[in-house]
Amino acid sequence: MTDYQQKVSGSFNERMRLIRLRKKKEKLRFWDEFRIIPRWLIVLVILLFLAVQVIALLVNLMVDKDQIFPPELQSEPALASLALAAIITGVSLVLGSLILLVGYVNRDAKRRGMNSALWTLLVIVLLPAWTFVGFLIYFLMREPLPYSCPQCAATVGARFNFCPNCKCNLHPSCPQCKREVVETDKYCPYCAYELAATTSEPARNLS
Repeated sequence: MTDYQQKVSGSFNERMRLIRLRKKKEKLRFWDEFRIIPRWLIVLVILLFLAVQVIALLVNLMVDKDQIFPPELQSEPALASLALAAIITGVSLVLGSLILLVGYVNRDAKRRGMNSALWTLLVIVLLPAWTFVGFLIYFLMREPLPYSCPQCAATVGARFNFCPNCKCNLHPSCPQCKREVVETDKYCPYCAYELAATTSEPARNLS
């Protein structure tokens, strides 16, 4: 492997490490994430579920039982109705979850600075044949959430190199091996250089 390829591979691995560390800092709660789904989409899913239940009830009342129920349930109308409602509820839960996940991907990609239209289209295109594969790809590839600048606390994107508010270096490097480190690292993960010493030296010079 050439030096150039090693540098590219090393830079990519360092950036992936930073992304993983920033993702670990994200304290995501289910209900907080659920709230970013558009309310109109949630209402639409509920209305569709109720509409399907009403249609199933009308079909159950109007169509000959011999055509839609197995022989074991033809003499038990109550059980037949419950079985039909359970089947419809199960299918509706799966389809409703898929619709809500599409809405979540759209809003989540937008707040992470990603192309929301492209990712939404990707999960929709993969739905018929691959079901949850599109969502799995998204959750593995999505960018970390914007975070606060360690110097001025302004919100910065995960791909920013410098804070647009105070010019803070958002991807500091180790003074010894020149490889990228995280602000919270006490020691360089590549050469074990003590990073805390470099931050304390300016403070000593000022005193």
